[in-house]
Amino acid sequence: CHFPLVAPFGGSDARLSTDPICVTFPATDGGPPIVLDMATSVVAGGKVKVAYNKGLQLAEGRVIDAEGRPSTDPGMIFPNRKGAMLTMGEHKGSGLALVCEILSGALTGGGASDPDTAPQQKIKNNMFSVIFDPQCFGANIPYAAELDRFIAYVKESPPQLGVEAVMVPGEPERKTRAIREQDGIPLDDTTWEGLIKAGISAG
Repeated sequence: CHFPLVAPFGGSDARLSTDPICVTFPATDGGPPIVLDMATSVVAGGKVKVAYNKGLQLAEGRVIDAEGRPSTDPGMIFPNRKGAMLTMGEHKGSGLALVCEILSGALTGGGASDPDTAPQQKIKNNMFSVIFDPQCFGANIPYAAELDRFIAYVKESPPQLGVEAVMVPGEPERKTRAIREQDGIPLDDTTWEGLIKAGISAG
């Protein structure tokens, strides 16, 4: 969690962080793992900052202004956080964000979002982890075979009109990585200038 950026469901100002959830299932036979890594806000904070740096507007339903009115301006969040981002899934995303803050902030002792962190823009990289060894559920559990069968079944769903193929968590990122490794990473001028300034300040 970090300084508040996200309004709780029904609220008009930022009280939550983007509270990401990550769930990973190990690969089978050297294949790629299933990696769900998502913010509980409707859009990740980094994507809002990229839109701001590029001078682009956001799609509707992403942010609100300081009075809680719908906005498409990423400037509501960056650089001065005049407004707030919205949670994905309305009350469900708000509930998930609240649980993330309790698990990673209150339960670990690292501290959840609070107004005292906002002026200093402090980041608390708290993390709550639960790790399971499939073997602990029994030596005869057909984890690998069942994972492969289920993923294949999901991906065989006929794509909707305009969709190339059904993908599972982690696939879009792997495709983007392959493109970036081949073509490079596109950066807008604002981001590039920020990187140069950071490099100079770090020597």
